Amino acid sequence: MLPEIEQYFRLEKLPHMWCPGCGNGIILHCLAKAVGKLSINQERTVMVSGIGCAARASSYLDFDTLHTTHGRALAFATGVKFAKPELNVFVLTGDGDCTAIGGNHFIHAARRNINLTTIVFNNNIYGMTGGQYSPMTPNACRATTSPYGNLERPFNMAELAIGAGATFVGRATSFHTKILTDLIIEGYKNSGFSLIEVVTHCPTSFGRQNKMGSPADMLKWQRDHGITVMKYNKLTDEERADKFIVGILHSSKAPEYTAEYQKLVEKFQGR
Repeated sequence: MLPEIEQYFRLEKLPHMWCPGCGNGIILHCLAKAVGKLSINQERTVMVSGIGCAARASSYLDFDTLHTTHGRALAFATGVKFAKPELNVFVLTGDGDCTAIGGNHFIHAARRNINLTTIVFNNNIYGMTGGQYSPMTPNACRATTSPYGNLERPFNMAELAIGAGATFVGRATSFHTKILTDLIIEGYKNSGFSLIEVVTHCPTSFGRQNKMGSPADMLKWQRDHGITVMKYNKLTDEERADKFIVGILHSSKAPEYTAEYQKLVEKFQGR
């Protein structure tokens, strides 16, 4: 581990419990690098997570942390930010945790535009609880609950967040580490709800069932299919069919919830 990010980890908790080749450690590394570049006060920062492989991330970070119930990471984070709006609050969640059981909290956190930086580890599957398909599992892909291929259409998580009112939305992969680090920085700077979707790889539950090869092969797939807006715009519709955009997907301004609430409090206190 690089000396400049050691301070952000609970070293006594390492090595981690993730499978060999998992992309979650890469995401955690990028988060630590972003925090370091931002010079965030470690004592004034909270990491909130739900349940699942991704949610274990908070256990390894040396901040005030909340490892909460399944799907409720954003609900707990909203409570933290509502009670102490001066704190920096990051939410670490998985695709199932956030968009299935936590889907209601996801859309309303975006709608309220509460100042949370939410990082979704999107590995397209429930990795910890048995390899079931999630709302982000691509159509026709296999899981333990779709052995003949998933019939359901997946969410476009980024478009869902934009439609619900998020003021910053970005996407990276666990291959595009510089883009990911930069997106976390920009998401933190945004005064409102920020979503960073990270397309990552689960070599055990998703990769094996869908014959995607080694972890290195899955990273190469991310490299070849995740492209910038500039490159995407140069492609034909046919060439775009199996590609997805990485980088900033949306940025806008809207009133931030806790700031508006404080104005209301001050109004009724007669200030």
